[in-house]
Amino acid sequence: MSKTSRLGILRDPDFGRLFAATALGQLGDRIIFLALPLVAIAALNTDEFQVGLLTATTTAGSLLVGLPAGAWVDRMRKRSVMISTDLVRALILLAIPVVWWAGFLTIWWLYAVALTHGLLTVFFDIAYVSYLPHLVGRDNLVEGNSKLSAIRSVTSISGPAVAGPLVGWLGAPVALLASSVGMAASGLLAIGIRKRERKPELSGHPKMRRDIKEGLKFVLGSPALRAIILGDAIFNLFLVMYQTMLLFFLEREIGLQSFGIGLLLSGMGCGALLGALLATTVSKRVGQGPVIWLAPLVTCPLTVLMPMARPGWSVYVAAVGLAALSLGGVVRVVAQSSFQQALTPDRLLGRMSATSRFVSWGGIPLGGLLGGVSGSVFGAAPTLWIGATGMTLSLLPNFLSPLRTMRTMPAEEGAELAC
Repeated sequence: MSKTSRLGILRDPDFGRLFAATALGQLGDRIIFLALPLVAIAALNTDEFQVGLLTATTTAGSLLVGLPAGAWVDRMRKRSVMISTDLVRALILLAIPVVWWAGFLTIWWLYAVALTHGLLTVFFDIAYVSYLPHLVGRDNLVEGNSKLSAIRSVTSISGPAVAGPLVGWLGAPVALLASSVGMAASGLLAIGIRKRERKPELSGHPKMRRDIKEGLKFVLGSPALRAIILGDAIFNLFLVMYQTMLLFFLEREIGLQSFGIGLLLSGMGCGALLGALLATTVSKRVGQGPVIWLAPLVTCPLTVLMPMARPGWSVYVAAVGLAALSLGGVVRVVAQSSFQQALTPDRLLGRMSATSRFVSWGGIPLGGLLGGVSGSVFGAAPTLWIGATGMTLSLLPNFLSPLRTMRTMPAEEGAELAC
């Protein structure tokens, strides 16, 4: 295969800038994923419920502004939304090391930063998903999503590997400086994207309630889109329960230090990278519809290896289950994201993304709270068992929908839904 064919749409300078911006922004995000809970656990000595509440606060944005955010983004240039939210998030993350240096850091500061950062992330993610069809064209969506998933997977490997030593060397609060730099660099790279969108044309005086209702009707009226977001909602709820107690389990019950935790999470990134590399091929051979429910069926049960682990070599065997979870997750997300984008007309992309996010991510704060409560009542290991079971069962909505046998999107369905 020639170098040109391997690069594909990476030859487009604008997609290359988005690709680089994604790498730096995701690197910052991966450091947050490890460092923010460790600030609470190690620097503030919080308990299980407080860590669960922190997780809930971090992800509450989708529930609080998920639906109106889509209507707002559909009225704006998506690139401008991405740039502004990246730069503001970079500034907000600076608050934690500054307050820590001043000696005033409390759990309430973490809650405030996590909530504000999460709200801005909702707008960024909706704009990001909505911008890709404009940038690469609908014929290149699977390739574009696969390549962006690949670079996100690379940062999933390098992020924890960088964050672990940073946390151990500088302390978790100072390590968040790297996250701030990554977010700022992502925004600056996005400024260099030359391809401009036309400003969305609004029909008459925009009405928020009408626009939100149109997005809801479009997404919930499609059996395929409805099944995708319901399956995502179940998966995300139990994934967050699992993740909330994973750091507790590794630090308190297995006895891993920050470097070991970072190494283990880098293994998840390896699985995600492999999934990104395989996503296009698997979707073509298995079918975009079937792969959406087959991926969790094959990979999620392996996550029970972690609560079965004990201090020593078995925890690294259990890491195989986490890598499998990431592999299956990326394969599934690439298939379903391309499916969702292809089915949606341009004028509704923001609202489709927002509606999907509101439903599928709306339960994440509840997952964080349930994870904290379950960890307090039953312990970290039983909570991991509950999370693994729920993630596996998330395949049911897609299996019971037309996606079960839908290898590609029927042209007539896409046309009908676009009307």
